[in-house]
Amino acid sequence: MKTLKTIFLAICLSLVTAVTGYSQNHYQPTPENLEARRQFVNDRFGIFLHWGIYASYAQGEWYLNQGHLNKDEYAHAASAFYPAGYNAEEWVKAFKDAGAEYVTITSRHHDGFSMFDSKASDYNIVKATPWGKDVMKDLAEACLKEGMSLHFYYSILDWIREDFPLGESGHMTGRKGDHPDYDHYLAFMKDQVKELMTQYAPVRALWFDGYWDHKRDSIPFNWKMPEFYEYIHSVDPACLIGNNHHIQPIEGEDFQMFERDLPGQNTAGYSEGQKVSDKLPLEMCQTMNHTWGYSVSDRDYKTSEQLIATLAKAVSLNTNLLLNIGPRADGRLPDPALALLKEIGQWMRLNSKSIKGCGPDRRAGLGCDHRSASRRQDILSPRPEEPRRSLGDPCGQKVQDQVRGRIGRWLCHPVQKGGRQPIHHPSRRPPSPGLCDFRDNEIALPHQPSATGTLPLKKMSILENTAKSLSAYF
Repeated sequence: MKTLKTIFLAICLSLVTAVTGYSQNHYQPTPENLEARRQFVNDRFGIFLHWGIYASYAQGEWYLNQGHLNKDEYAHAASAFYPAGYNAEEWVKAFKDAGAEYVTITSRHHDGFSMFDSKASDYNIVKATPWGKDVMKDLAEACLKEGMSLHFYYSILDWIREDFPLGESGHMTGRKGDHPDYDHYLAFMKDQVKELMTQYAPVRALWFDGYWDHKRDSIPFNWKMPEFYEYIHSVDPACLIGNNHHIQPIEGEDFQMFERDLPGQNTAGYSEGQKVSDKLPLEMCQTMNHTWGYSVSDRDYKTSEQLIATLAKAVSLNTNLLLNIGPRADGRLPDPALALLKEIGQWMRLNSKSIKGCGPDRRAGLGCDHRSASRRQDILSPRPEEPRRSLGDPCGQKVQDQVRGRIGRWLCHPVQKGGRQPIHHPSRRPPSPGLCDFRDNEIALPHQPSATGTLPLKKMSILENTAKSLSAYF
């Protein structure tokens, strides 16, 4: 009888291992997970959304902490939160027109307010606001309709719950901090992420933040991330996991992220000593202005040329760009953000084939879209006289040109008859004038000249400024 029981338990354990991909604490991604990674890499460009009741204060997403507000007073913003201008379909259309392929939105930030319908906490947009509607449901449906992938940001740090152990932030919010119970808090997080993954499926990725809040603890804090990740993959093995912890990837993570910096850089001060993974997909997140959440005083937006340059540089380093927008409390996207999206979209309509599905090398089976293998050498290809070790095949060997900090040299050909898009070919120079030649310090900007042989003045200005911006960037 004992032998039969042992065999039964062994079979159960093997089944769990087969489903989750975990064996003896070693994570092995499933084929579905690897496919999700490949799609993620091919997308290259996503939109980040920081939206919550903090938008009502219009002071950014950290206002509860930085404004030294009491959590109970801060919560009154929920009772007045009514985003009458919110239209998920309009949002997604604007993102799609800009050339983005996925959306990452804050489901719950450090202020503890859930922007989705949750049974685990009544402090959410459905139960605690006069709006009373599930904005995430609308967004998930709009993304599915437009073929955009949906990712959820989720804070593992909480400034209002008593069971979350006090870290470096959130000391002025009115918490007592005398009854920490991380196991209880972890169970709460498991409940909420399961709600996200099941209520708004398909969810391609979970984007965690807040790990750094305990980085200076005298006794290292145990976040129990491997346990958390194993649970997530037991719910959906294909779901990608990333964590904005600014350290090396933890067992169970599926992509590595960098805040306000490209891999290998540390200009923002978050990535000191953070080595770049050569096995996981990479993503950098960047703001359009300075703050992540909406700030009425932050009008210092980057130019479209600067943002395009960042996107092109990211792709040259085999990295996705997650570009942030902070929606207003009324549910509308800020006008400057919409204007930038339109200009980026204008550029992407001419150059998306040099962005999507492109990259300098294959990482763990990732890289170019193999469904388009016939044009692998169309993008990021060297001149004939250059050694093929440089940029021969974006799905092939690792690029050494990235050390020199540039994309490479592209050649482009005119639009073919029948409406085909321009291609970038390694073998010969463009056969006609009016088309660009990507050199050391220029960006490929293929276009068809107008009847007068030039682009309209406004469009030419955008393209010329982009080339100048890229020249300075590289």
